[in-house]
Amino acid sequence: MKYHPFKLMWCFMRVEDLHHDELLELDPEGGVIRFAGQRALLLNAVAMGVLRQYLVDNFGLTAARTVLTQFGFAHGWRMAEAMQREFKWVDQREWSRAGPRIHTLGGLFRTQPGHEDPISKQGAMLLASYEAEQHLLHFGRSDSPVCWTICGLMSGYFSHTSGEEVYVIEDRCLGRGDAACHLLGRTRAGWGSEHAEELLYFDSGRLKESLDVSLSRVMATLKAAEESLRAHRKLLVPFVHDVEEPLGIVAKSAKMQKLLQQARRVARVEATVLITGESGVGKERVARLIHQESKRAAGPFISVNCGAITETLIESELFGHKRGAFTGASSDRPGLFEAAQHGTLLLDEIGDISAGMQVNLLRVIQERQVRRVGENTSRPVDVRVLAATNRDLAHAVADGAFRQDLYFRLKVIELHVPPLRDRHEDILPLARFLLADAASRIDRKISGLMPRAADQLLRYDWPGNVRELENAMERAVAFAVGSRVDFSDLPEEIRQVFPKPVISEGTVQPLVEIEKEYILAALKLNDGNQTRTAKQLRIATATLYRKLKKYGLIKKSKK
Repeated sequence: MKYHPFKLMWCFMRVEDLHHDELLELDPEGGVIRFAGQRALLLNAVAMGVLRQYLVDNFGLTAARTVLTQFGFAHGWRMAEAMQREFKWVDQREWSRAGPRIHTLGGLFRTQPGHEDPISKQGAMLLASYEAEQHLLHFGRSDSPVCWTICGLMSGYFSHTSGEEVYVIEDRCLGRGDAACHLLGRTRAGWGSEHAEELLYFDSGRLKESLDVSLSRVMATLKAAEESLRAHRKLLVPFVHDVEEPLGIVAKSAKMQKLLQQARRVARVEATVLITGESGVGKERVARLIHQESKRAAGPFISVNCGAITETLIESELFGHKRGAFTGASSDRPGLFEAAQHGTLLLDEIGDISAGMQVNLLRVIQERQVRRVGENTSRPVDVRVLAATNRDLAHAVADGAFRQDLYFRLKVIELHVPPLRDRHEDILPLARFLLADAASRIDRKISGLMPRAADQLLRYDWPGNVRELENAMERAVAFAVGSRVDFSDLPEEIRQVFPKPVISEGTVQPLVEIEKEYILAALKLNDGNQTRTAKQLRIATATLYRKLKKYGLIKKSKK
């Protein structure tokens, strides 16, 4: 294909005349791309998001925002120069209005019709911003606007076209959860004292200051993190010695100790593992242990809850998609299999995927290749697959709800995590560990459990398993009045549990003692009301009275 030089437009241009065919120039032989007469590069949006994440993680939010804002300003200024040089405009107003249009054609955002100009009274409204999208992808929802580069480039463009410094500020943002991004541009005098903090990000002195401060803080931050970790571990150790570092797995019971031994042995091989157990027992923690003990520990560990993703999106989420494959697919996107390259991918709640996805998943696991939605070619992946479920997949296979071949492919090795009620020895060590962890996070000085609270934790069946215990300890820390968690600090459903015999080898209680404990606990639950207690116990009031008298709780009347 012959290279054609960029054609200058000698007719007078309007914003509506700008299209890709006039702006974009490709040279497939030389590898040169020009956009509006300037050499340009095609950069992956996710890669720009990764760069953003790196800047924030390594230099701090202030420095990252300053760098990206001033980078955007330079980009916008250069684009305004190119647009002035390459085109003859009807008037300066058209040259100025071309800024949002040219950046829309560049794929940076999409404006709402009638709201394209940030320096107008109503401002510019962005319905799609690549920068907000990437911030959400890498950081989640922000507390403040995040389109720093876009604000910078709009500021640079309008500063050049107007001949005076214009600063564009974002007051609503998709990255903050707003319905759209809203940009307003004013001169420094026009802003006055308003948004003074945001305007500092445009100052070149702020950049050097931010980077100097950030670099000087890197070692201090690492040292502080190390000290914090050391203090955190020092805080937790007195409460429980049966904690498996670094994941905080408590394994005092024989069942858990056996499970962890199996998990470590399994970690050394590349077999697919199916981790079973009730909700909240800690299946993901076991999966992370397998990853960290394996040769893939340096690679990523990615967990995806298959039950939380709709059937229409899970294929794209796992395998990725090609631009235009479906409505909303505005760019190529790798899936989680590709993201977990050289690492481990945990497919949690695997029993919830549809029959069609079961077929696709089986093919990927067997062939070790993924095909993005909308593509015809496959991509090799080097990923270890772990699966977890709280369902009985064997019954699902028998009922025809789960493919037998996929079941056996996942169940090369099966690890079962026992429920908390079956690992009675783990309850108090785990409770103390979670209590100390919650106290550290909430910044409360809680030293442990009162005997009555500890006794009540042992009486409860924990249908929600470790997750329920974790929530109970966090609540107890929040409500505790003293330095130790008492009975009254526990959730109501735990406080209301009647005593039950705690049986372990060599410590079987006599039946008469169990009856006494149960009756006294029921009486206390009813604030001493004997009539209500007798009714709940389904015995006569007189029978209850005799028993209490036998226990020495009712004094004999004097004759």
